[in-house]
Amino acid sequence: MVHELAAYERAADQCHLTTAQLSRVLFEEPTVFGHVAVGADDEPVGFALWFLNFSTWTGSCGIHLEDLYVRPAARGTGAGGALLAALAEICVRRGYQRLEWVMLDWNPAAEFYAAIGATVTDDWLPYRLSGDALRRLAERATPVNR
Repeated sequence: MVHELAAYERAADQCHLTTAQLSRVLFEEPTVFGHVAVGADDEPVGFALWFLNFSTWTGSCGIHLEDLYVRPAARGTGAGGALLAALAEICVRRGYQRLEWVMLDWNPAAEFYAAIGATVTDDWLPYRLSGDALRRLAERATPVNR
């Protein structure tokens, strides 16, 4: 389904995730967590992949939702809301202060997110360092930092 999500986000050529990679981060060296929504026939219809972040201001962890995807045939069935509710429950139960995610500006899910009370944080800009720029910066690390 991750590859289905990449196609939906018009970036199929950028998704190189393998089953082995996902298995490693979910089960062998758990750094990512996941939930799967299943339909009436017990077939997967959606997923949420997430990891913990930390707020120095609140002194607590939060959840960063990396991906939320519901297959087209299951949209409108409540699967996406159920996945988000499960993550919200984890936050509340564990004392986490935030459930955060980013989305593409054209995604029609914005209306759904607003309806559940999510707000856009337009005062914080996402930055990304990757590829050659990431490698160039890594080369500047001193032995003390390694």
